[in-house]
Amino acid sequence: MNHSVKKMPKSHPTTPAASAPSTPTAVSLFSGCGGFCEGIESAGVEIRVAVELDKFACETYRHNFPRTPLFEGDVHGFLAEGTSHVIDYRLHNVDIVFGGPPCQGFSQIGQRRIDDERNELYKQYTRVVDTLRPRVFLMENVPNLALMNKGYFKKLILEEFAGLGYSNATMLLLSADDFGVPQTRQRVIFVGTRDEDAFPYDLNSFCETVLEGYRVEKAVTVSEAIGDLPAEVVHSGEITEYPKVSKPSAYMKDMRLDYNGARYSKSMKKLRGLGKASMALHNHHTKEIQARRAHLISLLQPGMKANSLPKEIWDGKRPEKWRRLHPDLPSHTILAQMHRDMSEWIHPSLNRWITVREAARLQSFHDGFVFVGSEWQQLKQIGNAVPPLLGYALGKLSQQILSVIDGGSLVENPDHSLKVQKELLVPA
Repeated sequence: MNHSVKKMPKSHPTTPAASAPSTPTAVSLFSGCGGFCEGIESAGVEIRVAVELDKFACETYRHNFPRTPLFEGDVHGFLAEGTSHVIDYRLHNVDIVFGGPPCQGFSQIGQRRIDDERNELYKQYTRVVDTLRPRVFLMENVPNLALMNKGYFKKLILEEFAGLGYSNATMLLLSADDFGVPQTRQRVIFVGTRDEDAFPYDLNSFCETVLEGYRVEKAVTVSEAIGDLPAEVVHSGEITEYPKVSKPSAYMKDMRLDYNGARYSKSMKKLRGLGKASMALHNHHTKEIQARRAHLISLLQPGMKANSLPKEIWDGKRPEKWRRLHPDLPSHTILAQMHRDMSEWIHPSLNRWITVREAARLQSFHDGFVFVGSEWQQLKQIGNAVPPLLGYALGKLSQQILSVIDGGSLVENPDHSLKVQKELLVPA
């Protein structure tokens, strides 16, 4: 592995050699159960505070991030006039603000109305950015945001950031499977820097170039992600013996408690919510299935939907209603609606729905991350989360942006070949 350092142009101020780089600090908004936080923190960023309203998601967050301060409440109250949050959470000169405002109002399965009250929450995100003035922001949302009403919301958001002094902002369209997540999940990420920091490159080309170094050569498949997990499931709230594996995939090594992976070490995984049961399998339970449904899904071949079934079995309506995962492909998108109906997430070889742990693996949550509360809430939290490995890549991107702002160098990560070439970086 080549660990060479890419030097920045001499005209850019350099950091004195004697000064060690400090750990970047961040604020997490709309944190959910902590998927984005898991990725950002594992990338080497200190999270000063997380903000989340949903009490059930907060239970899982606290269970896995006991040392991270959590503001449990409406984002409108965070940094509100008269509060001491900046002092309480040590938010002076914070480096990064990140998070994904709830996206139901933008989603393709929603009504997609401009005046949907849920779409107002991005303004709360910009309010926090305006208050804290981070050097970098990351805002995640669904791809439909870029397409809705001929890019209306994209234009509106970029204009609002520009008005706040973040005219150097861009929108990236990313697919989670490109970054090692075994799932075809597309998202848009707004990235921006403060105008006064005079970032010297075209931000969009810089981000794309840096992220290229964190893309995987081959997408992780469902079997590579969950093939080591037991066929037998337990009841909700129970744990089971940790499964053995003879030839784990590289992805399994990242997920499993008994291996060091490329991004997660054994010690990192055990810092989360395992508690005393440090070598047990948590959350390997799923919804019950009626005999009639079990028979129906037994007729589905890997990767097939209801429209592949004989007419006497299925009436032809709603072909997405039944869908078996293909073992040799990434999963289709894991959605929060799993908590109501699991029929789109059928195990690739067994006649049952996937378990909470299998859904977590397909979202790139390692086995040390434990979900608490009802099974209904656990599935909802997983579906709503930003995949941690996508967050990891974005955390590394943020650090590269900060390094350039500080006049430093682009340093290749020992776990990933950072294919950054100066000639590919376009001056601003």
